[in-house]
Formats: sequence, C-alpha cells, structure tokens
Amino acid sequence: MGEAVIVALITGGLTLLGVMISNGRTQAILETKVEELAREVREHNNFARRMPVVEEQIKVINHRLADLERKE
Repeated sequence: MGEAVIVALITGGLTLLGVMISNGRTQAILETKVEELAREVREHNNFARRMPVVEEQIKVINHRLADLERKE
C-alpha cells in the first residue's frame, strides 16, 4: 500500500511539473500574439488618423487641377 502512494505522489508531481511547463510556454506564446495584435492596432489607428488629412489634400489637388484645366 505504501509503495502505491509513493508512486502516485511521484506520478502526480511529474504530471504537475509537465502542466506547469506547458502552461508557461502557452502563456509566452499568448503574450507574443497579444503584443503583435497591439502593434497592428496602433498601426491601424495611425492610418485612420492620417486618412482625413490625405482626403483633404486630394480635394485641394482636384480643385487646383480643375482651375488649371479652366485656364487652358
């Protein structure tokens, strides 16, 4: 009976160690993915802020082209 308890404790301890190592690796992968997604969101937000400026510049360019076409 005593040997079975010792074997069960050793097996349980090794299983716990394996789960802890596996969870650590999974956590590292998740953190990397979250950091990558955060970087992509920041890039998108910067693009979204710059887009109205580009649209306004396009309007100005179109007006200038129209003025040049009228002069010819």
